[in-house]
Amino acid sequence: MTTDAQHKDITAVTRAVVFDSLGGPEVLKVEEVPLPSPGPGEIQVRIEAIGLNRADALFRSGGYYYQATLPGSRIGYEAAGVVESVGEGVTAFAPGDQVLATGGFDFGTHGVHAERVVHPAEFWVPRPPGADAPVAAATWLTYTTAYGALHETARIAPGDHVLITGASSGVGTAAIQVVRRAGAIPVVTTRGEGKREQLLELGAAHVIVTGTEDLVKEVRRITGGAGADLAFDAIGGPGFATVGDTLKPGGTVVSYGWLDAGPIHLSFNWPHTVHTYNNGVPMADPAFRERARAYMASGLASGALAPVIAETFDSLDRIQDAHRLMESNTHTGKIVVRVTA
Repeated sequence: MTTDAQHKDITAVTRAVVFDSLGGPEVLKVEEVPLPSPGPGEIQVRIEAIGLNRADALFRSGGYYYQATLPGSRIGYEAAGVVESVGEGVTAFAPGDQVLATGGFDFGTHGVHAERVVHPAEFWVPRPPGADAPVAAATWLTYTTAYGALHETARIAPGDHVLITGASSGVGTAAIQVVRRAGAIPVVTTRGEGKREQLLELGAAHVIVTGTEDLVKEVRRITGGAGADLAFDAIGGPGFATVGDTLKPGGTVVSYGWLDAGPIHLSFNWPHTVHTYNNGVPMADPAFRERARAYMASGLASGALAPVIAETFDSLDRIQDAHRLMESNTHTGKIVVRVTA
């Protein structure tokens, strides 16, 4: 005879994306992993959709700023889901609440690319009203990164010319909208001619194709010789010096990514302010999370913010395909994977 106590000792399982070694998309697999009951301060979330980020690929391949604990590392910062149960002391959420993962955690142990997760409640925020799961999964990290870097760090102002590198990424397309919402002018870069018209349609005021055009000369031409007020750089590497050279004296550059793994070059002749931006740092502050959530919710409601989704995959089992698309760099916007209905 099985007692109630024995039933409680049985650990549930869920399917999750894990990897045992570093490498390309092929190292990712979907396996059953333990799913404990929520403890004090924790919630259980059924994941409906996940959003991919460049950080996922860097983490999977060993190029992120912290390393995976192998074997059996989890992965994934971004997800939209529904609260299924809450642990003792949780008052911010109740079963049935629609929520978003904030990404303010070590995703080697708390990765959200899974069917269900149990997390501390502070890892989650309410989903914007009216946003379905795929749209919601494409919003949080892209818009909080752009909002935190451009508004809270760089203090963007109306009329600013803002250079956005890597503009076809999820964060890049979000930044175009954030810049326009601020009354500023998005000047964006892309490596090839193929994405020029699409970026213009998405709201870029000017598109510079760095494969064939001189970045500094084009920015000077666009700004009447003055230079950009602000740069939002995803690439880093040796080309970072050129990004800084596009700025007017006293301009500001915010570096938030390192798509080029080469050493960043700085010019000590710059009369500029240089910031680095790591979205995980302000995410630990509940006040920042609330400001970012309110900014995003109001923008989605007004239509000023609208996530650009490149492709939506229909199953967690297609996670390798989703990562292959991300690494191809042929897409524009976010890649989303549906998990559960």
